[in-house]
Order: sequence, then structure tokens, then C-alpha cells
Amino acid sequence: MTDQAAAPPEKLDAAVFKIAGVVVLGAIMSILDITVVSVALPTFQTEFNATYAQVAWTLTGYTLALATVIPLSGWAADRFGTKRLYMLALVLFTIGSTLCATATSIEQLVGYRVLQGLGGGMLMPLGMTIMTRAAGPARIGRLMAVLGIPMLLGPIGGPILGGWLIEAASWHWIFLINVPIGAVALVYAYFALPKDNPTPSESFDFIGMLLLSPGLALFLFGVSSLPQEGTISAPKVWIPMLIGVVMMITFVFYSFKPQHPLLDLRLFRNRRLTVSTVALFVFIIAFMGAGLLFPSYFLQVRGESTLHAGLLMAPQGIGAMITMPIAGTLADRVPVGRTVPFAMALIALGFFTFTQVGVDTSYVLLCGSLFVMGLGMGGTMMPIMTSALRTLNHHDVARGSTLVNILQQIGGSIGTATMSVILTSQLNGSTVIPGATNPKTGEAVTEAQVAIAHQQGINIPGIPAAMIERGLQFVADCFANTFTVGFFLVLCTFIPIAFLPRKKEAAVEGGAGEGAAETPVMMH
Repeated sequence: MTDQAAAPPEKLDAAVFKIAGVVVLGAIMSILDITVVSVALPTFQTEFNATYAQVAWTLTGYTLALATVIPLSGWAADRFGTKRLYMLALVLFTIGSTLCATATSIEQLVGYRVLQGLGGGMLMPLGMTIMTRAAGPARIGRLMAVLGIPMLLGPIGGPILGGWLIEAASWHWIFLINVPIGAVALVYAYFALPKDNPTPSESFDFIGMLLLSPGLALFLFGVSSLPQEGTISAPKVWIPMLIGVVMMITFVFYSFKPQHPLLDLRLFRNRRLTVSTVALFVFIIAFMGAGLLFPSYFLQVRGESTLHAGLLMAPQGIGAMITMPIAGTLADRVPVGRTVPFAMALIALGFFTFTQVGVDTSYVLLCGSLFVMGLGMGGTMMPIMTSALRTLNHHDVARGSTLVNILQQIGGSIGTATMSVILTSQLNGSTVIPGATNPKTGEAVTEAQVAIAHQQGINIPGIPAAMIERGLQFVADCFANTFTVGFFLVLCTFIPIAFLPRKKEAAVEGGAGEGAAETPVMMH
């Protein structure tokens, strides 16, 4: 074992890449679908004569379904086998996509999106479980570099693809495009994935499920309602959040009693798992929340089309694709505690530019900053995941992946809601224009609202150009202030990153290694 540990890790072979192809297809569908739908919200408002709050549930419903089903993935993978469950997830996602394209009302669309989410919620944790078992801990770094591609291409390619499909065809095709991909992935999975060897010895934790899944869904429902309500004191926000928190806290105390809990919090006894998870959780809150507002700045302040806004985000993906393979290889050889801080410094450097944005900030500067942030992202997310996965033994991979997926989902929801509330509260401080009303609703409008509408090609008669210009500057300042909050949150990420391992540690092979049985790690 010592000689093996000292030798350079094996290269990823053809068998691993064959399995990786299945997982990457599933990941592309799951991740791309979130960002593709986000650009279609204005179209849904027009098509279904709905408000923004109503169409936003096409995203929220999908997220809640993901959060509800993820806790079941670990147990179900052990009970039924990863191959069968992964194929079931592909079927649910593909059927949900087909039904979404047939929706004739916003209520139907939200319902079908929930079905999509039930499948999509299992694709990523199951895919990570399959790949970790196939590659082994010693090759996790390079493996994560491969699987990280769809995780980065989703946010970049989604707006571009969604904008193009809506302009060239119709909104139906943002869902129909999943059907052929899903069919190919299903056939591919049948032939490529290894035969299941389920171990149905563990009993199902029904009490844990009744506490965690509804509690998590209620908490995220309250968080997701925050941008719409504008205040945490709204009953629609604090009541479900409070009930959800109580149920989750109850679950935490309960989960140490059963031998096989739904979510194995005993995994946190592993220091590397705990440190890596906290670092990733803080990073997602900081970067993902503010990162979703980058395209909004291009749309609302700079007046770009959806397609152009997506293209302007491309440098970030390009930067990440450059460093991700390098970071993946280094993660197999160099302790992540020595590389991740430098990558985070690049993210902070690029992010700082957006704290200074205005109505005419140079696109060269902005795209260059996005590129630098992309370089940092490629060297941050995958190595942190690698640090956790490396000490996972074979049996605990499924439960470990489930644990980290849930924390990522919570972190992303908190970050998105926080940044949205900050931006909304800033915009609400705009001056109301006396006598001016929205032609559709008859409600009074502010300088910021008029400026945003103007940038999107909607003009309200009788508004002086100077007032529109002043409103546009106000909107730009609101974005800059919101990005400043995000920047300071990014700086906070350096605290948990400082505790990442700086010394080489042996990977756990199938439970071998000191403490393997008791201190598994995981991550997705």
C-alpha cells in the first residue's frame, strides 16, 4: 500500500471515460435545464399571461423537487443499485421535459417542472457515486476535472442556448431538446454502466425522511419567497422557514439514533470532509448568488439581448475550462490547501471590478474580469470536492454525495435569495415619477423601472431623457452595491479555505486505511 501511495496515480482509462460519458450527459441535462429556463421567464409571462412571481415558480418548483428527492438518493442507491436508479432518474427527467413542452397554463408547467426535478435531483449525486466508485479515490482529482465541465458549461451555455432556441423556434424547444439527449443517455447507460450489486441490508429511515425532506422543502420555499415578498417578516417567508428549521434541527438530533439514518451526519467526524464542505458551502453562497446577477446587469443596465448577455458571460467559462484540467491533475498530487487560496485570490480580483460597475464600464474590462474569475473557479470548486472525496470509502460514497448535494442546494438557494433581496431593496429606493404610470397595470413607476424598461425596448411616453439617464445610473449603482456585498462574502471564503489540508494524505481505497470505516468523506 505504501508503494502504491507513493507512485503516481493511474491515468483515467477507457472504461472510466465510457462511464463518465453517461454521467456527463445526465449532468448536462440537469444543470443546463436550470439556466435555460431562467432566460425564458419573460416569455412565460407573455405566453401564459402571468406575473413574474408566478413564472418564477418554474425555477422554484424544480429546486424544491431537487431538495426533496436528494436525501433519498443515498439509501435508494444502496437498496436498488446505482444503475437502475440512474436510469429511472433519466426516464423521469425526460418524461418531465416532454410534458413541460405540452403545458397550456403556468400551473401545469410548474407541476411538470416538479416531475423534472424529481429526476434531476437524483442525476448529480448518483452520477458522482457511480464515477467515484469507478475511478477510485486516487484518481478523483482528474475525474472531477472531467465532470466539472458540464457544471461550468451549464451557467455559460444555458442563456446562450435558451436565447437562441426561443428566438429561432419557440419556448417549447428549451424542453424538447432534452428528449433526444435523454433517450441517448438512457440507451448509453444501459450498455455502459456496470451491473448493479445492491446491498439491501439497511432499513429505510421513514422518520428521518418525514423530518428532513419536508423540512428542507419548507425552508427553501420560505427562502425562495424572500425576493418576491421583499422582507423576512412576511408570513409567506418566515412561517415555512421557521417550520423547516425546526424540522431540520429535530432531524439532526434524531439522526444519531438509528443505525442507518437517512442522512449520515456521522460523516462529519471526518475533519477533511467537514472543512471541505464548509469551504464549498460558503463559496457557493458568496459566488453563486452574486454570479447569477452578472447577466442581469448586461440585460437591465446595458440593454443587451438575452443571447448577447449569454455570450458576454462566455469568458468566465473559457477561463474555467483552461484551469480545471490543470487543477484536477494537481489535486491528485498537491494538497489542495496549497493551491485553492491562489485560485480564490483570482476570483476576488476579478469580482472586485464588478463592485465598480457603471452605465458605460468597458466591456473589455468586464469580460477580462470574468475570464480571471473563471480561471479561479476552475481551480477552486473541483479541488475542494476532490479533497472531500479522496477519503471516502466505497460504502459511504452514496451517502456522502447526498450530504454535500443537500448543503450545496441550501447554499445556492440562500445565496441567490440574499443577493436578490439586496438588489430589490436597493432598486425600491428609486424616486417615483409624479404622474407617470405603467401602461399595462396603471401603477406608479420609478425612475429605475423606466430606465430598465427603456433598456429593454419599452418606452413610456412623456419621460425626459435626462430622467431616464438618471434612473439608469441609479440602477447601475444598485448593482455595484449588491456586488460589493458579494465581494465581501467571497473574502469570507478565505477563512474556511485556510483550514484545507496542506500536507499529503493517503486516499482511502475501498475502506482500507486508518479510520476508513469510521471517518469517510464525501462530496459533490
